[in-house]
Amino acid sequence: MKKAENFNQDIHVVDYRLQYEENRATAETLMSIEGREIELLNGPFHFSPDPYETCLRAKWFKEKKISDNGLPLPIDSDFEGWPTINVPSCWNTECKDLYYYESTALYFKTFKYKEHNPGERVFLHFEGSSYRTYVFLNGKVIGMHDGASTPFSFEITDTLIPDENRLIIAVDASRSKDRVPMDNTDWFNYGGIYRDIMLVRTPATYIQNFFSQLQPHTTNEVFASVTMDKKINGKAIYRITELGIEKEIPIKEGKGSIVFKADLQLWSPENPKLYTVEISTEDDALCENIGFRDIQVDGINILLNGNPIFLKGISVHEDHITLGKSTNEQVIRDTIADLKEMHGNFIRLAHYPHTRLFSKIADEIGVLLWEEIPVYWAINFVNEATYTDAENQLAELIMRDRNRASVVIWSVGNENPDTDARLSFMSSLAKKTRELDPTRLVSAACLVNTTKLKLEDRLMEHLDIIGNNEYYGWYEPNFEDLLTILNNTDLTKPVIITEFGGGARAGNHGTKDTMWTEEFQEALYIKQFDTLDKAKYVRGMTPWIFYDFRAVRRLNRYQEGFNRKGLIDSDRKTKKLAFYVTQKYYKTKG
Repeated sequence: MKKAENFNQDIHVVDYRLQYEENRATAETLMSIEGREIELLNGPFHFSPDPYETCLRAKWFKEKKISDNGLPLPIDSDFEGWPTINVPSCWNTECKDLYYYESTALYFKTFKYKEHNPGERVFLHFEGSSYRTYVFLNGKVIGMHDGASTPFSFEITDTLIPDENRLIIAVDASRSKDRVPMDNTDWFNYGGIYRDIMLVRTPATYIQNFFSQLQPHTTNEVFASVTMDKKINGKAIYRITELGIEKEIPIKEGKGSIVFKADLQLWSPENPKLYTVEISTEDDALCENIGFRDIQVDGINILLNGNPIFLKGISVHEDHITLGKSTNEQVIRDTIADLKEMHGNFIRLAHYPHTRLFSKIADEIGVLLWEEIPVYWAINFVNEATYTDAENQLAELIMRDRNRASVVIWSVGNENPDTDARLSFMSSLAKKTRELDPTRLVSAACLVNTTKLKLEDRLMEHLDIIGNNEYYGWYEPNFEDLLTILNNTDLTKPVIITEFGGGARAGNHGTKDTMWTEEFQEALYIKQFDTLDKAKYVRGMTPWIFYDFRAVRRLNRYQEGFNRKGLIDSDRKTKKLAFYVTQKYYKTKG
């Protein structure tokens, strides 16, 4: 067969992305950055939308400007000539003309690099980039990552030069039926490098991660595990100087663990005690502030450090009226302050991993957290690649936050139909969760069987806590059915009502029978609390939701592109009447 001699690859190749997917960043390559010195690359990046993905098709990252015969070539890219955008940020909030843009965009930055220590290794680390990210450095392909909300790392030691380094990043924010989340969600699809990006330096052999917490169902037994980047033999030293603890961890084939007794002050919302924990080897050292606490279930009760606790919570989206999906320390502290004002002790971080900064601040202040991955609605449960994506995001989240005392529940999904494929998919995720972290509880937000009027879901057998989303009084108008459901359901596990509520436009007043008024929402919350109190197995709740947030599917005159079920307006200042109902109810729960 004659080969076409006029073939232009960047025009005619259909599967051009495949060549960039060989070096895929996963949880297996993720490194711990806690306690390490980092060099932030945040700040202005040259930026341009690339909706036809010509950078990937035509290999712009090679930056070839001269032809083989020495003549200049016409080029379509102009990295230094593009305007700049701040990183971290969402392009939807930074560029008005890109508010609804959901395709690929390019980032370009130069930076200097100088080796500090002989033999050091250097990693390029991202905290969050939505959704698929391709990385190129000095004309070479570094790798790619799937997942908008979890961290990932690439080693770039051999690609750096002791001069000006040229970094090009292609970020694809498009929705897809085979991704996690899938293409139909009830939140705004922000795009961009919206969390920190940094350089991390390590010695030639380094500690990839370590994990320390109480042994499950104990109050004075600590376990610690360490994983090296190589399958070496040796030892690590574990220290808590405040308690005079120094233990040796034997390392074989790159892994080691120990269990020992310790006289600890246990972490709780009332006493958020943190200890400085150091882990060191001959060549490397990490340091984290860690709280030690035990979380478990006993029948229908949730026990924190052996004592029953009612989870007085709220659901929160990582969505801000000006920052979009980006956030900062002050926003997080204000969110927790609003929770404390409402007498709450628990936050469901929905529906994807929020910034690691949230759990670190929650550790410090004393708030319990539910963290979840976006296995949301009608995920493609029969697609093997979709499962791989979900499991990897789960692993990246757990590896990031498993030393955080505030995180007490991992959730493997939200509002999925009870099918055989979904049961296999999500039960496998629950199993993987326990393999990675046996110290926390596993849950998922399940649905009511509206035909049988009971909580019924085969996944419940695989969960420690049953999450339940119900909207009686809103989407299900026959509110009396809620009490029937509670009476029809006989459970031996605790339930958290992970969602209930109704919409109200802040400042829209009327009778309690008029939808979209604050009075209607107020009355709905009163009825919900009165009814849910009749079910002993309900041991917590996270009403939907704390703040109004962007949702482009919400288009009536009261919503105008926002989900208005918040107890507080999208300005994060104006509290609706239902906020005060919740505040009064949580105060009575002790």
